[in-house]
Amino acid sequence: MVTNAVSYKLVRRIRLAALAATCPLLFFFTALPGDDGAIATTPSETFSAEGADTCLGCHNDADMLVIFRTPHGQQADPASPMAQLQCENCHGPGGEHAKRGGIGGGRAPMIAFGSESATPVSDQNAVCTACHADDVTLAWHGSVHERNEIGCANCHSVHTATDAVGLHSAQAEVCLDCHRRVRADVMKPFAHPVRSDRAVRMTAMVCTDCHSPHASVSTGQLTRNTLNELCLSCHAEFRGPVLFDHAPVSEDCSLCHQPHGSIHPAMLTRRTPLLCQSCHSQRRHPSRSFTDDGLPDNNPSALLLERSCLNCHTQVHGSNHPSGFNLMR
Repeated sequence: MVTNAVSYKLVRRIRLAALAATCPLLFFFTALPGDDGAIATTPSETFSAEGADTCLGCHNDADMLVIFRTPHGQQADPASPMAQLQCENCHGPGGEHAKRGGIGGGRAPMIAFGSESATPVSDQNAVCTACHADDVTLAWHGSVHERNEIGCANCHSVHTATDAVGLHSAQAEVCLDCHRRVRADVMKPFAHPVRSDRAVRMTAMVCTDCHSPHASVSTGQLTRNTLNELCLSCHAEFRGPVLFDHAPVSEDCSLCHQPHGSIHPAMLTRRTPLLCQSCHSQRRHPSRSFTDDGLPDNNPSALLLERSCLNCHTQVHGSNHPSGFNLMR
C-alpha cells in the first residue's frame, strides 16, 4: 500500500490538474464498449480517488505487486507511471471501474493489455508509445509486427521483475514462441548459438543481435542495411576486398548458408558437391555431375568424400593469392 496518504492525495491532485492542462488526451484513454465492439472513449470518465491505493484494494496478489520492483513502479523516478497517474497512467481513468456495480452489473472496463484483451492492439500500443516513442521509431508504422497487430504486451512484460526480452537467456524463447519455423532451425545440429545453455543459462547470441523487432528499413527487419553487411560485422575475415572473389559471397550469404540453422556443416543450404553444382556447369571440371549415388561403391569418387569440392577449392570465400583464380590457394 502507498504510505503518507494525506500528503500523497494532495500531490496527486496537483499532478492531475497539471496533466489535465498539458495532456488532455490522457483523459480520453478509458475503454468503453461501443456498438461495433470497438473501444469507445469519453471525457466524462473520472480518475479514482486514491490512485494506486484504490487499485490495490482488489488487485493485490503477488503477480500484481511485483510492479513496484520494476522501472514502471518507481515513485522517485519522474518518468515512471507510478510517479504520475500511477496505474491509471497506463490503464486509463478508473473512477467508474472502482464504483460498486449493481447485482450482475459488473464493472466498467478499462484498458487491458495482452493478446487476450478486448482492447484493440492499436490502443494498447498507443499507451506504450506515448512514453516509449524513441524506442519504437517511425519505422514501426507499417512494419511486419505492426501489420500483424502484434502488441507491445505480446512480447514485453511490465508486471514482472525482469522483462524476459531483456534477458540474454530468455529472449529467444519469447521470439520463438511465434516464429516456430525458426525454432525448428535453431534446433538443428549446425546453427548459430541462440539456444540457451542450461548449465550457465546463457547464450552467445540473441535474436536482437541480428534483428530489430520494432522495425527496420531492410528485409527481414535486420539491424544492418543488407544481409551481407550484417554477416560480415561478425565474420570479418570474409569481408575482403580480395583479388579473386566468389560471386555468391559478394551477392548474398544466404545463397549458400542458412542463417538460422541447417542439417549440413557450416550451415550450408545443401551438401557439397550438390551446392556447388547448383551454379557451376558440368562443361568444365568435373566433367559430369556427382550425386550421392556415387558413394555406395568399392572405390567412391574423392570428390564426394570429406570436404568434396573444398578438398581442392579451399578458398571458397575469395583469394588474394596471385595464382588463386580457381580459389585453390
